[in-house]
Amino acid sequence: MTSDVGARPADLTRPEPAPEASLKIVPARHPWTWVAALVVAVLVAMAGHALVTNKAWDWPTFASYLFQKSVLSAVLLTLELTFFGVLAGFLLGTVLALMRISRNPLLRAVSWTYTWVFRSVPLILQLLFWYNLAILYNKLSFGVPFGPSFVSFDTMSLIPPFLAAGLGLALHQAAYAGEIVRAGFLSVDAGQREAAAALGIPAGRQFRRIVLPQAMRSIVPTAANEIIGMVKGTSVVYVMALPELFYQVQVIYTRNGRVIPLLLVATAWYLALTTVLSVVQYYVERYYARGTRR
Repeated sequence: MTSDVGARPADLTRPEPAPEASLKIVPARHPWTWVAALVVAVLVAMAGHALVTNKAWDWPTFASYLFQKSVLSAVLLTLELTFFGVLAGFLLGTVLALMRISRNPLLRAVSWTYTWVFRSVPLILQLLFWYNLAILYNKLSFGVPFGPSFVSFDTMSLIPPFLAAGLGLALHQAAYAGEIVRAGFLSVDAGQREAAAALGIPAGRQFRRIVLPQAMRSIVPTAANEIIGMVKGTSVVYVMALPELFYQVQVIYTRNGRVIPLLLVATAWYLALTTVLSVVQYYVERYYARGTRR
């Protein structure tokens, strides 16, 4: 038998818990956050007041030109250039990405060289080269390599300014799109492809159902940023005298001298276009991330 002599009761060695009613919860105080918010609110109010009261902004002129026919035509041309540059750029970029991750050293070298050159040369220089292609080559011929040609075209008639601008934008975009797509493919664990191959899933279905949906989670955010950048990048084609949004605004304010309100017109349209693209980006990202959201 054991003796309990000298032992202390367990309840005597522990302090009694304080009743919940006596505990007072004090929220953490962040006074400097409120000070910063007050300063920002004052600055925003000052900026809004300056926009409304400063007559130099010339809001009536802004409103009269915002939906003018020539401006709307310029917005449409900007959208056409963006669509052409993005579509052709990402198609070529996907090919470059597949070449870069292939086992063939020649394909990898060609893809790397293309990316190196087109990312190094400024876009405006590339556009000027395409615009002046007729100086380098008067005619383009198709036939036997290093042999006779069967069909030839005059360069000036074959590549008009719009096509030259679209090609310049697309080839420039492809260099960046190739790296974006390659990074998306490399983000997918190789073990998943090996498991799919072990299960006998065809290579095409592996790509469509396993690799691509996961790669798109990495591709979409960066690709959307590139598309938004392309909308603004179309303003560079003013050097080719194409009547896109920025060029058309320049033509108008050169004629009437209303520089600030016409620049505001261009700003408003660029903001509208990029806002729509940002909303589309949100829903596309949400679609491809549906398997990771809890």
